[in-house]
Amino acid sequence: MRIKLPSPAIVLASIALLVSLSGTAIAAGAVPLAKKALFASNAGKLQGKTAAQVAAIAGPATTLDGKSADEIAATPGPASSAASLVSTVSAPFSVGAQGEGDFPVSCPAGSKPVSGGYTYNGNATVISLDTRATSDTTWSVYLINVSNTAASGTVLATCLK
Repeated sequence: MRIKLPSPAIVLASIALLVSLSGTAIAAGAVPLAKKALFASNAGKLQGKTAAQVAAIAGPATTLDGKSADEIAATPGPASSAASLVSTVSAPFSVGAQGEGDFPVSCPAGSKPVSGGYTYNGNATVISLDTRATSDTTWSVYLINVSNTAASGTVLATCLK
């Protein structure tokens, strides 16, 4: 009886499975670049200085506006004030049985709409056919009520300053 040898694809797949199950220890040894990654190329430029010594190096006063590194690090960045740039506005809507319509909602002055949607309560089935900015300050949602009962809810818009 002759034993059939496995195909090259099975051999390769088995090796890949073995390497993946063995974890990163064998995988790191198999990749020659992993050894180079142990010593970052920027570390050689520091010439053995600690992070505190590098931070204490005086920089050009014109770019730091006379502030220390600690003062600059304590300055709040744009992410801390991003929430004040976004607002959500709403407007009520009502659509009769088997009715449809375009329902707008306006953003506050100085804001532009970027997205929108709707919510509704009840047993009616309301479908949004289109949702879009209709001007620099208005978002509209085109709704279709496919039920035999009237529907009401809220049209929403997300606005950015």
